[in-house]
Amino acid sequence: MKLTITDREKIDIADDQIFYQQPRYVHHLSDSFRNRLTNLYSEYLLTHHVILDLMSSWVSHLPSKIKYKKVIGHGMNEAELSSNKILDKYWVQNLNKTQNMPIEDSYIDVGLIVAGWQYLQYPEKVSLELSRIIKSDSLLIISFTNRAFWTKAPNIWTYSSEEKRIDYIKSVLTSNGWRIEKILNEKTHDKKLFGIYYTESDPFFSVIARNNKSNY
Repeated sequence: MKLTITDREKIDIADDQIFYQQPRYVHHLSDSFRNRLTNLYSEYLLTHHVILDLMSSWVSHLPSKIKYKKVIGHGMNEAELSSNKILDKYWVQNLNKTQNMPIEDSYIDVGLIVAGWQYLQYPEKVSLELSRIIKSDSLLIISFTNRAFWTKAPNIWTYSSEEKRIDYIKSVLTSNGWRIEKILNEKTHDKKLFGIYYTESDPFFSVIARNNKSNY
């Protein structure tokens, strides 16, 4: 898929740093979504892994009782990242301005993006950079739901169906050295009234890809 200028445009064209300058210590995803995400991570992440939590915040959704070799975070708000106690180190960067990341080649075991891909205006460059820093034959897990700060999401995301968003991510990844390993498209449910009944909650989507590109 080749993105056009219109695909990359968004409603709020002001510098992203302005939008993210105030920390938001709230959960942007439902309890059921977060629980499903943590369970997914527990399937793939091992204690010896160096993990990159790209486009992170004050929470990382990793299993709380597991200590990984290293967890590196990235985001747009330093206060949020400094409050995330699971991160061993972090940096602040606007990926819509620059895509080169301050990480050496083939250093990361697993890369994670949750509720972040929808804000990327140059996902091709980001996925190519991730193929550099993530080890060959290692994983990138991209998870999302149907929520977003819509004024900050480019048109390619805002005006696509949920199925088209999955296709969009797959297309960008496969054209930049990634092999799609698994697609998750699931419903989640929240408990209501002391667990007596359930209501449908945020849908859970995840694209799991393996780095099929030879790193330098």
